[in-house]
Amino acid sequence: MPTLFTRIIQGEIPCYRIAETEDFLSFLDIRPLSVGHTLVIPKKESDYIFSMGDDELSALMVFAKKVAIALEKEVTCARIGVAVIGLEVPHTHIHLVPINTVGDLNFKNPPVEVAPEAMAELADRVSNRLNEG
Repeated sequence: MPTLFTRIIQGEIPCYRIAETEDFLSFLDIRPLSVGHTLVIPKKESDYIFSMGDDELSALMVFAKKVAIALEKEVTCARIGVAVIGLEVPHTHIHLVPINTVGDLNFKNPPVEVAPEAMAELADRVSNRLNEG
């Protein structure tokens, strides 16, 4: 059975896409810890990030870096925090979370409310930043 993220990749479940390549996809988290919380995933299902091959893992991190740099230009924050938990969905994913304090990256915090229109607009802005180079 395909994972939730595979269903997003296949277009069965909508998402706020930011960037996509042949191998990777990034999109806004619909239960964000902060405005701009983004997920970065490989298109190939892999349950555990450290089960990925070295080249795949390296490429995933480089892709995530590009997304993080674009995201940081569009969201006011001190940094883009990075987390890999790997328990909630059995598909490797990296959380890119705009943060101002260490406590902002606490997954026990309730999600922030962001209107769908604001999510779509932010995804477009970050995507446009990526396309600028």
